[in-house]
Amino acid sequence: MSAVVKGPRPLIYSPPRGAESGPLGVPSLSAAKIGFFRVKGSNAIASRFLRPIKAMEDSSVSLRNDCAAISGRNLRQMSTMENPTNIVWHKSSVEKLDRQRLLQQKGCVIWITGLSGSGKSTVACALSQGLHMRGKLTYILDGDNVRHGLNRDLSFKAEDRAENIRRIAEVAKLFADAGIICIASLISPYRKDRDVCRALFPEGDFIEVFMDVPLHVCENRDPKGLYKLARAGKIKGFTGVDDPYEPPLNCEIVLQQKGRDCVLPCEMAETVISYLEEKGYLQA
Repeated sequence: MSAVVKGPRPLIYSPPRGAESGPLGVPSLSAAKIGFFRVKGSNAIASRFLRPIKAMEDSSVSLRNDCAAISGRNLRQMSTMENPTNIVWHKSSVEKLDRQRLLQQKGCVIWITGLSGSGKSTVACALSQGLHMRGKLTYILDGDNVRHGLNRDLSFKAEDRAENIRRIAEVAKLFADAGIICIASLISPYRKDRDVCRALFPEGDFIEVFMDVPLHVCENRDPKGLYKLARAGKIKGFTGVDDPYEPPLNCEIVLQQKGRDCVLPCEMAETVISYLEEKGYLQA
């Protein structure tokens, strides 16, 4: 049995009497009636409402945002790239605060860092599930998963690792701007790269979570068999074996797993959720 949805009658456009017929027989108002006039001595049509655009010597066009002019704010941001074509930021009428009110949460990135085998991805999934059960929208950017697509062209050399982290941070920034709680889970071994990521976000919106798990514990776990391959010399530049990991100095949250004391992933996730609640990220 099909359902019938009742609602207000749709608005139907009906042209006024005397309207001219436009292309394909579609009625249209005369040019004069909608503010256009013919320029004397030519076939050009001008408008009473649109401001003319003047070409500059370098053939580029000077753009003005009328809304910005009215509010007194200059929203134009020029690209600093060595690119002959200037890039201008186009401001949307729906902003981050609007999206946050809609979602009833605040967009941010939870950056989980630590050695391979420390439990980053497991905690990320537990955290996402915990927030989902509370009605909060999240998305996980897992280091391995992103290398299947966006970063599939990158190796594990230092410069490629830096680019890998930069790309993920920029994507995380878009998610946060959308009002989503983005959970980035990747080794990100170097402090300078993580600091560059932090600088992309407003104060407080980059929440660094350090999985403080000793190397020998991670190596005993070795869920992917990578430590074994690295020790056998089959993987070069592996973090913790022949490449350093630089622990955070001023991270927001430390999740420790030492000795025989086993902290469940869901318990670690609750620690992060408590932090988000305390800082007001689970409400708009």
